[in-house]
Amino acid sequence: MPPVDEKPVLQAGDDGRARCWWSLSAPEYVTYHDEEWGRPVTDDDGIFERLCLEGFQSGLSWLTILRKREAFRAAFAGFSIERVAEFGPADVERLLGDAGIVRNRQKIEAAVGNARAALGVIEARGSLASLFWAFRPEKPSPAPRSTADFAAETPESRALARELKRLGFRFVGPTTAYAHMQAAGIVNDHLAGCWVRDEVEREQVAAAEKVA
Repeated sequence: MPPVDEKPVLQAGDDGRARCWWSLSAPEYVTYHDEEWGRPVTDDDGIFERLCLEGFQSGLSWLTILRKREAFRAAFAGFSIERVAEFGPADVERLLGDAGIVRNRQKIEAAVGNARAALGVIEARGSLASLFWAFRPEKPSPAPRSTADFAAETPESRALARELKRLGFRFVGPTTAYAHMQAAGIVNDHLAGCWVRDEVEREQVAAAEKVA
């Protein structure tokens, strides 16, 4: 999840466009905010990648994860669910020796276990994305206007976390689940007035129909 602080919540970038405040704190954030955060993700490997990265981010800054993202992709076979599900003890040791990623045994083993759980979901219901999108709020919340309008978790994220845990996923508490929902465009938490928000709303409609 992007950082939260007390700066003015809507700020203009060098191009004059109004953006969510957190996106202007580093160049990597600007690109992530404009091109990815909140844009709907409907492919299974994309959903899995964001779930893994949110898990690795726990206790760290999201900027750290963004800067290591390509190394994560190389280490985890492009976040192919099928390939990661085949990782064994030797792969775990390889990943623990990879300085390009976050070397935490529990998080690495959780990523492998989550790939195997994801395969079970795909077998049972046809796609992993459809599971996550099933927890999209029936009535979207109003566009946030201040930091006070952002939630760390919601009833939907708590329900999603419970279901994921029931299915064998790890490192998927309600806060992580909600951060995933934000990142994957299942909810739209771009600020009112942010130039990206209206685009995301239009994309969400098409995405929800695609995974229904």
